[in-house]
Amino acid sequence: MKIKSDVLQACFDYANKRITNYKNEIETIKDSIESNDKGGGDDDASGNGKLFNDLEKNSQHLIDAQKMLDSLEAISPKMVSDTVVLGSLVKTTSNNFYISISAGKIDIENLSVFAISPGSPIGMLLKNKTKGSLIEFNGNTFTITEVI
Repeated sequence: MKIKSDVLQACFDYANKRITNYKNEIETIKDSIESNDKGGGDDDASGNGKLFNDLEKNSQHLIDAQKMLDSLEAISPKMVSDTVVLGSLVKTTSNNFYISISAGKIDIENLSVFAISPGSPIGMLLKNKTKGSLIEFNGNTFTITEVI
């Protein structure tokens, strides 16, 4: 079970890093908007428009990253299930998947695991499957060898 705890922690680290980066970017944009407001001049309006657009985009990204964190908090690394559910580590004949958030490839203890969202195409194919199930994805067929 330690591997599940380690992968979950790597996912938390990924989500927290994203949150920190977006918060820092938002602060930088707010500072730039404030500096432009103090400067005056006709060119500032178009610059602030882009900054406000960037602020809105980063604010949405921050909300999405916080939702990632919320979904991770619903996972118990001690949870055991015979079927693939949120928090399952799924070993297959081609790759290993951790059903959690879309965080990409995580290397832990000589094992490569792809952290994927349950709503992703591969996540939806794996959902509720069990050991021995055949999965076809992108023209490739693989077998679930273990659900942890």
